[in-house]
Amino acid sequence: MTVELEFEKPLINLRKKLDELKLITQNADVDLTDEIEKLELRLHNLEEEIYKNLEPWDRVQIARHPNRPTTLDYINYLFEDFFECHGDRTFGDDEAIVAGIAKYKGRPVTVIGHQRGKDTKENIRRNFGMPHPEGYRKALRLMFQAQKFNRPIICFIDTKGAYPGKAAEERGQSEAIARNLFEMAGLTVPIVCIVIGEGGSGGALALGVGNHIHMLENSTYSVISPEGAASILWKDATLAKKAAESMKITAQDLKQLEVIDEIIPEVKGGAHNNIKEQANLIDTVLKKSLDELSKLSKNELVQDRYQKFAKIGQYTVE
Repeated sequence: MTVELEFEKPLINLRKKLDELKLITQNADVDLTDEIEKLELRLHNLEEEIYKNLEPWDRVQIARHPNRPTTLDYINYLFEDFFECHGDRTFGDDEAIVAGIAKYKGRPVTVIGHQRGKDTKENIRRNFGMPHPEGYRKALRLMFQAQKFNRPIICFIDTKGAYPGKAAEERGQSEAIARNLFEMAGLTVPIVCIVIGEGGSGGALALGVGNHIHMLENSTYSVISPEGAASILWKDATLAKKAAESMKITAQDLKQLEVIDEIIPEVKGGAHNNIKEQANLIDTVLKKSLDELSKLSKNELVQDRYQKFAKIGQYTVE
């Protein structure tokens, strides 16, 4: 499925002109080599300019791209022998979260992540990547199992937020999220969290209490969506672009605020343009994190996590 992002329209128009010139050169007895070379240079320069100066709202659009790689996409490229586990042993299974055991460079690990769909049918099956309480309880069950067998935990974050429906509230949505926050803080194994798309509110935080938190270059991480913030602040959801600029939700902003540890660069135009290359970029950072954290003792891992979150934010005492 081809999706045109607003800020990419000048590039799309230029690529169409370039294709037209190449087609004319191929089918007609006309030499347009010089014009094609000039247009290719112009396209290259325009790409450099646009992708170097993306605004927060542009990054929101990339993070929401329907073809953006999901947790299962990255699992296929980064891990071996992935065995998915199902159910929370209390209510049922939630397909908005995938969780299981795998090997990473020969080492057993537990992998957990939000999972959205690529089309309407799959999105409905996975509830558009918005977990119910049983999803978070499934995740926590696998985390406890990882601690029991001393396996590092790798979490992929990609959700608009936890499902806010009546059934989710009846089954204890807020309690499930709070329980994950509490328990993850005290786990004695390395936890690496990577925001691969949208990191929305408590639904993202429930998988986000890690020793290291990384973000893809065009991902977002925020307490609320730009549309939601605009509705509250200005009673107008159409001002989402303005809200995105003031909310500090991009990887660049959050790195500066020391909320995240490292920005993982994306391939030109966004991760959806080359999943294999993007997985390699994630692999480099993930390996580095696990190598560093594997040197810490159980107590040091807990203290490292505590110190990480204790220093986030600014406050003054009067």
